[in-house]
Amino acid sequence: MWQSYNIPSSIDEVLTILAEEKGSARIISGGTDLILEMERGVRKGVNTLVDISRLEGLDRIWLDQTGVIHLGPNVTHNQVVGSKLLHEKAFPLVQACWMVGSPQIRNRGTIAGNLVTASPANDSITPLMGLDASLHLRSKRGARAVPLDQFYQGVRKTVMQLDEMLEEITFKAMPVTSRGIFIKFALRKAQAISVINLTLILDIQDEIIKKASITLGAVAPVIVHAKKAEAALLGKKLGHDLISSNIPDLVVEDIHPIDDIRSSAAYRDQIVKVMITRAINSIVDGTERENIPSDPVLLWGKSDKNTIVTAHAAIDRKVPITTTINGVKKTYETGQLKTLLRFLREDAGMVGVKEGCAEGECGACTVYLDGKAVMACLVPAPRAHLAEITTIEGVSSEESLHPVQQAFVDEGAVQCGYCTPGFVMSAVKLLEEVPHPSQEQIKQSITGNLCRCTGYYKIVKAIEKASERM
Repeated sequence: MWQSYNIPSSIDEVLTILAEEKGSARIISGGTDLILEMERGVRKGVNTLVDISRLEGLDRIWLDQTGVIHLGPNVTHNQVVGSKLLHEKAFPLVQACWMVGSPQIRNRGTIAGNLVTASPANDSITPLMGLDASLHLRSKRGARAVPLDQFYQGVRKTVMQLDEMLEEITFKAMPVTSRGIFIKFALRKAQAISVINLTLILDIQDEIIKKASITLGAVAPVIVHAKKAEAALLGKKLGHDLISSNIPDLVVEDIHPIDDIRSSAAYRDQIVKVMITRAINSIVDGTERENIPSDPVLLWGKSDKNTIVTAHAAIDRKVPITTTINGVKKTYETGQLKTLLRFLREDAGMVGVKEGCAEGECGACTVYLDGKAVMACLVPAPRAHLAEITTIEGVSSEESLHPVQQAFVDEGAVQCGYCTPGFVMSAVKLLEEVPHPSQEQIKQSITGNLCRCTGYYKIVKAIEKASERM
């Protein structure tokens, strides 16, 4: 694991550390990939983590006067999902972010991190490639802008240098004449890696296609454009008869899928045809927005803002962590090189936070970090420094159980009980956010929590009962 954890108070401090460490430092904001890689020994040679997650202004989403949208490096997937601007001006990106992981993962994982990880199966790259995004990189040596389609050199390989920081993502807002859709094919409904993902963006004027973009992920070492199909769509009238033409076959000609654990190459070839057919039909029928709820569950309660750090801190084995857990401020001399999950259990004594998978799949370690539900197994312990954390121990009062906890007991939603703390944490945050949720919203809220006993029906019923009582 890391040896030093830096919490800088400015971008200049970040760049100085990257320059001085000469390749042994890595920036972390969400860390949902990086922490797992370090835990498994896949990412070696990293001695210093540089946490930019609480630098002021880096989580902005804004539109400038020239019609360009700007995303800061701390913008999370859930912030994209919750952005009215992006729903209106970059809807395929919103769709992609909605399909990433679970609410807890989307509250930590950033768009910038997804791009830099450089897996061809990462969902947000495909729509951003379709939107002709550019990445703005900065180091002590200077700044440069790299078009996203020139950023990748292969699987998990980019042109980014070790002393550079991704400072901003920019792309033109979709004009009112453009419509687009992101489609993901995976092996389960939630928490799934793409077998294939596809973005289709069409600029349509007087029912004629003036510009077309088809980008595909997980079909080649990098995200690719279906250039032959894009060219064939130009000048065509938008309609279902596009499907009976050779467009699906042309899309397949521009991809080079492989056989892997999730699919064979031959299967990907066939599914791509189905996906482009669905994408075109959705735009023709005007149904491209139907797979995202108008009121998505985010599990961030009343605010999406982090606490801001104004003074640099460097935490190692000798520097204590000062944090507030369940309303009590304490200082801990140990745990600096652990995940937040292990720190809470082993150093803070919060054993209600459970370790199930330790890789962000089961949700048993769900806690609130500065008010948002996150997976503690994917958060480095020093992120707790000067932060506020709530665990299952802080949900109830000394006098009585929380209404959600009581409803779980009354409805028989507790069997072995191992997963229960995580479910309760998700449900409590849901009811803070949406006091009277629909059943669909309840299901959305617990997509990041797995249970091997109850089959979920009683859990859903318990959350419904808690909503009624509250």
